[in-house]
Amino acid sequence: MSDNDTTADARTRRAYLKYSGAVIGGGLLAGCTGDADSQSTPAATDSDTSTATDTPGATPTPATSEPYTVSMEPMGEVTFESVPERWMAYFSTYGDMAIALGQLDGLAGLIFTENWPMAFFDAIPDMDVTFDDIPQLMGEGGIDKEAFYEMGSDVHLFDPNFVQVLDDTWTDEDFAEITDNVGPILGNSIRRRTDDWHDYRYYSLYEAFELIADVFQERERYEAVADLHNSLLSEIDAGLPPEDERPTVGLLSINSDFEGGAFYAYPVHDGNGHKQYRDLGMRGAFDDVIDGSYAEWDYEQLLDVDPDILLFQYGFSHVSTGEFEDRMATMHEDPIGQQLSAVRNDRLYRGGTSYQGPIINLFQTEIAAKQFYPEVFGEWRGLGDIPTEERLFDRQRLADIINGEFDPA
Repeated sequence: MSDNDTTADARTRRAYLKYSGAVIGGGLLAGCTGDADSQSTPAATDSDTSTATDTPGATPTPATSEPYTVSMEPMGEVTFESVPERWMAYFSTYGDMAIALGQLDGLAGLIFTENWPMAFFDAIPDMDVTFDDIPQLMGEGGIDKEAFYEMGSDVHLFDPNFVQVLDDTWTDEDFAEITDNVGPILGNSIRRRTDDWHDYRYYSLYEAFELIADVFQERERYEAVADLHNSLLSEIDAGLPPEDERPTVGLLSINSDFEGGAFYAYPVHDGNGHKQYRDLGMRGAFDDVIDGSYAEWDYEQLLDVDPDILLFQYGFSHVSTGEFEDRMATMHEDPIGQQLSAVRNDRLYRGGTSYQGPIINLFQTEIAAKQFYPEVFGEWRGLGDIPTEERLFDRQRLADIINGEFDPA
């Protein structure tokens, strides 16, 4: 199929969608170099404590055939003349949002299908989330532009600047071509707030989620998930011990070199990637000793700080239970590692992915609450071993919202 043929087909499919407003251009699409997260993952805000609000940039409208607009930096205002049916996303932040809004059947592709914490979705009753037949756009040669034509998505949920971080062969003109010939792009990289290339507005998880809800005209689902989230935070806030009684938590990457004794260590940052830790009042053991977004430490440096707990980021997304236990055994066997308080007291925990949407965040917040404060929220015994009465949010309610079988009141 020629480019002209695919362009003509795409324009026909997009007859009811158009892009307007701020054009992706110039400094908005500057690339950047990677960091410890991007090296160790496959390419992972403000506390979201409010319920649905009038997010600046959102134009909430009921489901209708009338045109409506959604505005989000860095793209600006996007006009839709009908609700998108087919969509694609970068990974498990915006992909999670669309699934929470009941849009799983319209998923056409993902830049990354790997390393989602699928156990969380498996724990939701009446849900079957699988990506077996979903194309992954990222390959050894980068991201193929032709794949966007083949998917024929009505909307593309990603920050184009971050896509350029992943594949710097993409240009402003490439994104404009996809926008004009296939469908609009909408998204903002919200994982952390320390990237030099991200010189425009950040959004909290629920600010971004609200805008994606407006894209799909799913205001009631959004508000129901937001209520579930706020109820969880209210329960946590009521049970948090005084700050000086909370354990110190050292955040490491599960993708570290355990055999070589070299670890990626993180402070707790302000982006969405560490939202659950801030919501839990986590005392980040490395916050005052790491200058920047991460550091590479050995066992001696870990022992100098000696946190009460060691939490391994990406522990639910990048390794199996067995692989996690093998790496923890390596720490127990190391002559310096076995001196760490967290090792001696068996407080080594699987941590969450930093690429989280609302579903993943609910699970990761509950899990961390039990890991940090078992005397308050119940002991962490594994995802499948939490008694119903000890769960901090209602799985069935979440399933009903996603499936559209809920009372919005």
